[in-house]
This record gives sequence, structure tokens and C-alpha cells, in this order.
Amino acid sequence: MIASTARLAFRNLGRNVRRSLLSVLGVGIGCAIALTITGFRESITGLYSRMAAETGPGHLRIAPAGWLPRREEKLRLADGPAVLEKVRALPGVKVAAPRSRVEGLLAMGTRVVGVQLTGVDPRVEPASFRFVRDVVAGRYLLETDTDAVVIGRSLAERLSVEVDDDLVATVVGPEGAMESAMLRVVGIVTSGSRELDATVAQVPLATVQRLSGRPGLGEIALILDAFELIEPLRPKVLALAGGNPVLLWSEITPDLAGHLRQDAASSRLMSGIVIFVVLLGVAAAQLTAVLERKREFAVFAALGMKPARLVLQIFLESIVLGLLGAAAGALLAAPGLYYLTVHGLNLASIISSETTFEGVLMDPVMRAEPGWWMVPYVLRLAMVATLVGAIYPAFYAAKTDPASALRSAA
Repeated sequence: MIASTARLAFRNLGRNVRRSLLSVLGVGIGCAIALTITGFRESITGLYSRMAAETGPGHLRIAPAGWLPRREEKLRLADGPAVLEKVRALPGVKVAAPRSRVEGLLAMGTRVVGVQLTGVDPRVEPASFRFVRDVVAGRYLLETDTDAVVIGRSLAERLSVEVDDDLVATVVGPEGAMESAMLRVVGIVTSGSRELDATVAQVPLATVQRLSGRPGLGEIALILDAFELIEPLRPKVLALAGGNPVLLWSEITPDLAGHLRQDAASSRLMSGIVIFVVLLGVAAAQLTAVLERKREFAVFAALGMKPARLVLQIFLESIVLGLLGAAAGALLAAPGLYYLTVHGLNLASIISSETTFEGVLMDPVMRAEPGWWMVPYVLRLAMVATLVGAIYPAFYAAKTDPASALRSAA
């Protein structure tokens, strides 16, 4: 029965090519719009999530117990070096960057600036903290450096220093005594934002440990091979963390995470509206087709076709229209997605190149991020739209009274 009903459905679609093409085009346009919106939304969420991870927090961060509520930089990890070696060997972990921090002052003559000195491992820090990748003068820290510092460009301007100048770093030790050291400026970096450049002051780990009087590591920031690995890897990292908590980037920057969730919800609402409009269009097209074929269905019913088979025929037609509509949607969306992927949407007139949010430099050029997720997404969207849109027309056709339908058509 299904095979003969399928042949009948295909024949009916081919009988009125214009009607079928209009239905496919309607589904395709709706799918193309939803696909473009979703691709753009996914790219923005992924982009700013990655940017947030590479501006300090990492995808995951191993932090000392009790750090999150108070964010006290004097806290140190339990058994930090051993934990670092274990997580570096974990598959899926791209970079494990140890850090220690201390609040202090940098001075050049009479010019003094309050900073947070960050002790880092020079071998891995540029891969985990993107603000130090663009060295505009000098060089980045080397593993062999001792009392050396890399600072942001606006911080260098405020202190009026250049490469090879010496700065006086002063911090408060654990007993309340003032500790000082001379730090040679070996490099000046820029993030693209004057606000963020004023926060960059990196020194070797040993320098912070000596000045602060607190040995050990203050945190380990983990950059993963893919953003999607965060949830699967978190329990594995926690098992190796030696009792230290493992924090998500969203827990460290909750305002940014909340903003991204709000943006995703707005995009989902917009996609939902588009899907609803597609649904209405498909339902209207299907109902119009049913009304046009009222006499045909009456003849089928008069010849003994069961209502269930009539419903099956309409649903099979809807499946074919859905598949063709999904293909049309992918083809219609491809040029726009290609342009948004390669060139992006430049919002420089709205977002300044120095705009920051929660310590994350906002990129004014938004790009789409297509992928294989588009295939099941557009298929699911088209099939749901066509099948749901066919429910009422199918049962309307099944309830057609042959006598009245043939009499009204005569």
C-alpha cells in the first residue's frame, strides 16, 4: 500500500509543477533565513566564548579553594606543580598555563601606577593569553629571564618608559613588609584597547613568588582543543586537580556569560518567529492544494480509498516537499553564509575597535560559522514545517464527503 501511495504522491506533485515549486520555494526561503540567523548566532556565541577564554580565564581554570567568592590573589593551589604536569598530559588540553598574581605598584621616577603583576610561564602564556601576542617593541619574556617585565602600550605611555628602561616594582609581602625589585622592560605589547593595555604587566613566575613571599601557583588556565570539550573534560580535570576546584570560564566572567545567554535567547526567539511564518506559509499552501484537489479526493473516496491512505498520501507529499525545501534552503543560504564567513558583517559604526566588555575586547566584524551542523538543522526545520503544516489539510481531505464534493464541483 505504501509503495502505491508513494507513486501516487509523486505523480500528484508532478502534475502541478508550479504549485509544487512555489511550495518548495516557500519552505526554502524560510529555511535559508533561519539557517543564516542560526549560523550567525552560533558564530557570535562561539567567537566571544573563545575570546573570553583567551583573555585570562581559559576554557577551564583550576583555582585555589575559596578563590571564587573572594577572588583573593594571595591564595595558592594545593600541590600546584604536580597538578600542572597531570593536566598537561590530558588528551584534549591544548595549553595549561600556570600563573600567580600580586597587587603592587610600578614606578619610573615620580610616575607611579597601580598594577596587578602576573607571574607566567613564558613558554605557554602567549598561547593562552592573546593580549600579549602582538609585541610592538622589544620581545616577549624568555624562560631564562629573571627580573624582566612585559607591559601594555598604554601602561608604558603612562609611565613614559621604553624597552630596556628599569621600573621599580613594590608589593606588600605576607607579613605586611614592603618588598621591591628592579624590573627591566623587555617588551611592550598591545591588545588593541588602551583600557586593556593598562592592565598588562607580566613577569616570570619566580619573580612574583619571590616578591609576594608566597611560593606555588595561583591558578592554572586550560585552553582546550575545542570549545565543545569543556563539559566532557571538566570531570576528568577535576579528578586530577588534587582537591582544587575547576571553574568554567562562564563562572569567572558571569556578566559576559549572561550577556551571551541573553543574546542566544533573542536569536532563538527570532528563529522561532521565522519558523512559525514558514509553518503558516506551508500550511496555507497545503490547504490551498487540498481545496484545489477536492474533487480528486472525492473521487478517491468514492472508489473506496480509506481516509488513512488519503492522509498518508498527503504526508508523503509533504515529506518530498520538505526534502526539496531543505535543499533549496541550503542553496539559498549558501551565498550569504559564504559572504558572512569570509568578509563578515562590519559593525564598526556601532562597536568601536576598542570596545571591551568584562575584560573581553569586542571584535566589530561579526562572521558566520557554518559547519556540518547545518545539514541536520535544515532537514529538521524543513521536515517539521512541512509535516506540521500538513496536519490540518490532511485531516480536512480525509473528512471530505464524496457526494457533496462532486455535487459542488459539477
